[in-house]
Amino acid sequence: MKQSMSFIPTLREVPADAEIKSHQLLLRAGFIRQNASGVYSYLPLGQRVLQKIEKIIREEMNRAGAIELLMPALQQAELWQESGRWYSYGPELMRLKDRHDRDFALGATHEEVITALVRDEIKTYKRLPLTLYQIQTKFRDEKRPRFGLLRGREFIMKDAYSFHTSQESLDEVYNKMYEAYSNVFRRCGLNFRAVIADSGAMGGKDTHEFMVLSDVGEDTIAYSDTSDYAANIEMAPVITTYEKSDEPLRELEKVHTPEKKSIEEVSSFLNVPREKCIKSLLFKVDEKYVLVLVRGDHEVNDVKVKNLFEASVVELASPEETKQIMQCSVGSLGPIGVNAEVEVVADKAVQAIVNGVCGANEEGYHYIGVNPDRDFAVSQYADLRFIQEGDPSPDGQGTIRFARGIEVGHVFKLGTRYSEAMNATYLDENGRTQTMIMGCYGIGVSRTMAAIAEQFSDENGLVWPVAVAPFHLHLISVNPKNDEQRHLADELYEKLQNDGYEVLYDDRHERPGVKFADSDLIGIPVRITVGKRAGEGIVEMKVRQTGETMEVHVSELNETIQRLLAI
Repeated sequence: MKQSMSFIPTLREVPADAEIKSHQLLLRAGFIRQNASGVYSYLPLGQRVLQKIEKIIREEMNRAGAIELLMPALQQAELWQESGRWYSYGPELMRLKDRHDRDFALGATHEEVITALVRDEIKTYKRLPLTLYQIQTKFRDEKRPRFGLLRGREFIMKDAYSFHTSQESLDEVYNKMYEAYSNVFRRCGLNFRAVIADSGAMGGKDTHEFMVLSDVGEDTIAYSDTSDYAANIEMAPVITTYEKSDEPLRELEKVHTPEKKSIEEVSSFLNVPREKCIKSLLFKVDEKYVLVLVRGDHEVNDVKVKNLFEASVVELASPEETKQIMQCSVGSLGPIGVNAEVEVVADKAVQAIVNGVCGANEEGYHYIGVNPDRDFAVSQYADLRFIQEGDPSPDGQGTIRFARGIEVGHVFKLGTRYSEAMNATYLDENGRTQTMIMGCYGIGVSRTMAAIAEQFSDENGLVWPVAVAPFHLHLISVNPKNDEQRHLADELYEKLQNDGYEVLYDDRHERPGVKFADSDLIGIPVRITVGKRAGEGIVEMKVRQTGETMEVHVSELNETIQRLLAI
């Protein structure tokens, strides 16, 4: 592609609203442009990177036995109503009406559409298992689109769905997809971890997220410092054991704690360590109120609360609800004398507290000398807190460390969550009706492009890995007005393309400094500069990743390129 005839609008200045590196560089290097908040156009360079990522995805999905199709982005509301998600998905689902006042949604995901399609076409066990996938634009009305392509309202996604007659069959395909995803991100050059995750609104059990390690990631990964264990912080179990101290039990006593509401304020005022305090939080678990207790130096993990109760929705009670149910504000909550309609559950660490402190359910008062089970009842003790750095790794090897991660892929074992709701059944070998078992597997294609840009860049611009770079080579004619330089550059452009290389040819009548700055900004792996030694058949080569430069005679050019690109 000749640069003079392309559309690569580079920018010298960092756009004011671009907060993170990938967003800044993809805008500056002319890969994307914003159309609206969270909505982007992919310019020619960006489109080429997306196509490279999609090619890798297709190769790995096809190798794993999946079949590609394409489903509509416009989805009828009736399908979402069948699954129940029309009412539960929330405001992120973009809804609209047609001219006949019929409800539709722009596809945020395609579980309903694919389940209906397979339900209507597959009737016998002989046609299963079946894995189908697509690469398509998705729509989610994010409350706060940010970080460029990492959190948008319109984005490109690969989603796959598998249908099975047995759990063993699902397990087999799940493992194939797990390996396929690992191959995809490995081939993209990414530093990533596959972590144990929560299925959230998708439903189902057993799920892994593929996280690209990055300081700008919105998720926290808990990983072992000596093994390959890794989990989303929400899902990492705590295996710490807690020993009770043998100090004598004190009498329960109510004390005045004026204006002291937070754990920090109370522990400082009463001169007790935070781990002696009991933190009480009122949650609404589906339609039921539950008081959750954790130690003062720990935080409640609402995902663990949700899993404990097998609930659909878990949310912190509002200040108004807390006042109505507990007759006090959040800062004075405690488990003593709680209304019988409110269930009390506690993290395992709370059971080991001796002579602790808790709220008295009365403004400006706390109890001291608090001892669980003696002074208040707990319906059950469970692991209900977030894991912390320094805790033992759940696999028993090493201790936990934290890292930030960008989620680029997610694999789920959905089970019968959708097939049961939507009556997706088949006849087994005995002629009996059975419910299909499902799996679901997604990759954020545009997010992957942004994640690569986060990991592969420097102070001068992008540094694309060869496998996903928009071009292999950036050929620059320093002075196109010079006949020797122009002729050699034109010859190399034709020859290199004939040799199978993808070449961006900068034939523009621009200053050399502009060309070199744009080349570094765009980040193509190898630059070939035709300059003053063109008459001798010698060009300069530069490796973008290392900055290494060398002069090479054109007779040795192909051999040098193969070595540098390793293709």
